[in-house]
Amino acid sequence: MTGPRILFVVDAGPMTGGGHVMRSLTLAQALAARGAAPHFLGPPAMAPVLDGFAPDMPRTPAGDLVAAAQGQAFDAVAIDHYGLAAPEHVAIARGRPTLVIDDLANRALAADLVLDAGPARKAADYLGHAPESARLLLGPAFAPVRPEFAALRATALAWRGEPVQRILVSLGLTDLGGITSRLVERIRPRAADIGLDIVLGAEAPSLAGLSKIARRDSRLLLHVATPHMARLTAEADIAIGAPGSSTWERCVLGLPSITVILAENQRPAAKALADRDAALVLDPADSGFDAAFDHALWRLLRDADLRRRLAANSAALCDGEGAGRVADAFLTIIAARAAGP
Repeated sequence: MTGPRILFVVDAGPMTGGGHVMRSLTLAQALAARGAAPHFLGPPAMAPVLDGFAPDMPRTPAGDLVAAAQGQAFDAVAIDHYGLAAPEHVAIARGRPTLVIDDLANRALAADLVLDAGPARKAADYLGHAPESARLLLGPAFAPVRPEFAALRATALAWRGEPVQRILVSLGLTDLGGITSRLVERIRPRAADIGLDIVLGAEAPSLAGLSKIARRDSRLLLHVATPHMARLTAEADIAIGAPGSSTWERCVLGLPSITVILAENQRPAAKALADRDAALVLDPADSGFDAAFDHALWRLLRDADLRRRLAANSAALCDGEGAGRVADAFLTIIAARAAGP
């Protein structure tokens, strides 16, 4: 007998990026390992992420997700889409157990289980937004991180603080506004003989220009939609990243980082990282951003004590076991609903 069929309704696109698909996929794989049968429903833009990380994952591309869900057979639903709220959740689930993955706490949700991995999130933030009966899974302990990160955790943490030989630059596969190229150009003259691993999506606006630079600058290695992020993160000595779901990958492996805010909804998580001395946080919208970035990079390159402190504080935030915790909680709810009153 197969386990429950779980429909994942996700968002993706040029402005949204692939983070919703990636963290949902991590959770879907944890559920599949426990016998569940996941199926993805989302915009056509979800395809590159699924093709790169789980080509055999069943999926249905659609424009109108609410209408498309009516034609799907499933026992429970997980929704990771900021553009959908309680009315759409109800229409999609039609009474089935529902998990909503969120970061915003800014709208009404219809859910039995709410996952928000934000480090500053509190239960009070969901008063009036989530049903009183909903179980809240809050904080980085529940962040869905792929298991290969946890597998490398002990090895990576053992040598944090060593001299910097590799810098990981990973600012989202969509590379909003060409931010990757902008920052790589600031890093190159300051990196001496340090290697740069640069992660981009196939449609990233920085890709063409950086490909030309990489042909004449052997320090640059481009990784396009790579499935090897765990290894790259473990092997890096410092990172330049954004405060999205990849934050928790860096935390699991204790990678000292400059975190660059790329969206308004990232500000609370970024502030919490800064408050906990777990990352150096910068905002490109600030008038002095370039000088601040140069100074932060200089500090990370030269101060081993700073790198060790950021490594320890970030690693304390997230152990990489969150997907399993969420999967177990959701399957418990699904089983209880199936058993009846």
